[in-house]
Amino acid sequence: MKAIVVMFDTLNRRFLPPYGSNWVQAPNFDRLARTSATFDNCYGGSMPCMPARREMHTGRYNFLHRGWGQLEPFDDSAPEMLKQSGVYTHLVTDHQHYWLDGGATYHPRFNSFEFFRGQEGDEWKGHVADPVVPDALPAATNLDLRRQDWINREYLSDEADHPQTQTFDAGLHFIRTNHAEDRWFVQIETFDPHEPFFSYQEFKALYPEDQYDGPVFDWPDYKKTTETAEQVDHLRYEYAALLSMCDRSLGRVLDAMDEHQLWDDTMLIVCTDHGLLLGEHEWLGKNAPPFYDETIHTPLFIWDPRSRVADERRAALVQTIDLGPTLLDFFGVEPTSDMHGVPLRYTVADDTPVREAALFGIHGGHVNVTDGRYVYMRACAAAGNEPLVEYTLMPTNMRGRFTPETMREATLVEPFDFTKGMPVLRLPSFAYTDPIAFGTLLFDLQTDPDQEHPLDDAEIELRMIGLLVDLMRENDAPAEQYERLGLPQSGAVGAEHLLITAQWAQVQSSREKPLSADEFPHGRVDVHTPLRALLADEAALQVLRTHLGPLADSPLPEEALGMSLFEITAVAYGIITPDALRRISADLADV
Repeated sequence: MKAIVVMFDTLNRRFLPPYGSNWVQAPNFDRLARTSATFDNCYGGSMPCMPARREMHTGRYNFLHRGWGQLEPFDDSAPEMLKQSGVYTHLVTDHQHYWLDGGATYHPRFNSFEFFRGQEGDEWKGHVADPVVPDALPAATNLDLRRQDWINREYLSDEADHPQTQTFDAGLHFIRTNHAEDRWFVQIETFDPHEPFFSYQEFKALYPEDQYDGPVFDWPDYKKTTETAEQVDHLRYEYAALLSMCDRSLGRVLDAMDEHQLWDDTMLIVCTDHGLLLGEHEWLGKNAPPFYDETIHTPLFIWDPRSRVADERRAALVQTIDLGPTLLDFFGVEPTSDMHGVPLRYTVADDTPVREAALFGIHGGHVNVTDGRYVYMRACAAAGNEPLVEYTLMPTNMRGRFTPETMREATLVEPFDFTKGMPVLRLPSFAYTDPIAFGTLLFDLQTDPDQEHPLDDAEIELRMIGLLVDLMRENDAPAEQYERLGLPQSGAVGAEHLLITAQWAQVQSSREKPLSADEFPHGRVDVHTPLRALLADEAALQVLRTHLGPLADSPLPEEALGMSLFEITAVAYGIITPDALRRISADLADV
């Protein structure tokens, strides 16, 4: 028995022909659907990239207890469990976050691994001089990475040089080398089609409808959409071109399955971690707005040689946490008691249900639940989004270690039911978003698949709250999450826990009320101070770090440094919401 997982990053199901797209050129995804079970109700769990991968390893949700980080000492890892059970495991990837602080414990769980450089500003080729950058739309975030990306692109002039191509080359080499052997698992994982949407003219030419002739725009900020309709359409074409390149890579794997007659004894899983907003709901990117379907309702294809189901759809509600247990089950390895994911063997075979409801979210954001028809997005119950803490024994985030200031506030607390008796560190945390600025939302996907018409229905909301609380309790959610969301840690839920009606009025009032310079208190420094001066003032910078986490240290364009926090919010950079700005101003007034 053998298994191949092909994992794409940021794969939006609505761009795929098997999920209804009639304009994206992706024939191999159609071919895949004809040779596997296609899942119509697969949801991610924890956002974004590394939290989703932790779920694949551990078979349990990440986001209730912590944000982006490493595998923990108490975590079960499906690849490592397979390795310990005599299954040879191999990872090939161009996902640079595996080699950064916040992802450094994942790849060693495999027997062997290969890494290919150059994606998304990967700190790869060293150029002291600034690169020659073509005319591009101005950006507010990731400026250091964008500089590095233009350097990297100088070394990726041909498709054969591209890290995606090299990743699939290496995966296919593993398959050719080992196809006659038994009991192995290879994960072929590319960072594409994650932004930047960098591909080649051959793939762009598949979309002659794109007549855009403006500045380069293939890497969006995560923010409210302020670009023109033509620019947003072009961005979608750039994404589609990169997706067509991914489709070609997928076809090479399907060819290898044919060539080496692997369909008889090899499981094939094709999956992703999440999608992306490309202008839908007036947003670009992910993390700040609630996780609409474009972001969290993901594609999934599984071929299982035991049932040999092909060209069939599956309606059962499944999640990322099910993938690790599915692989373990295929090789006859029992999932651990800490895994809440369910092996999908019988769901592939005959659509056997595995859960009534699915949980998803990001640490500090909305906590969401779906039963496959309704999606309930629970915001924090009050302004401030507090208390917000995380629990870990591996104090790192995406690109660095926790600061000494944060670590000085750490306390060692009692174990959770999944930490194998280990006490954990309780630390102050931050959020990428301000949930109350969007409010609590409820959607009926059957009548409103684009989630444009939120419902205010107390009966449905109460039922969805019950599902949400049940899953939080099942996953031993921290007490702070219940307090932050205004939910009971024990006992029944009732009408007193409804939020939609009250929050809609608040959110609508906030959105209709323009920002006024007079409502913000003035101190030694305040929200009207130019950012350049704020960032140079250690006391003010500490306030920003408290409220905004890593965003406070993110590079900003020169024109933004001359603006104030008030101005940035007013022009909808999408970095700070009005409610968050009001809280920051109150703290700055004390500085």
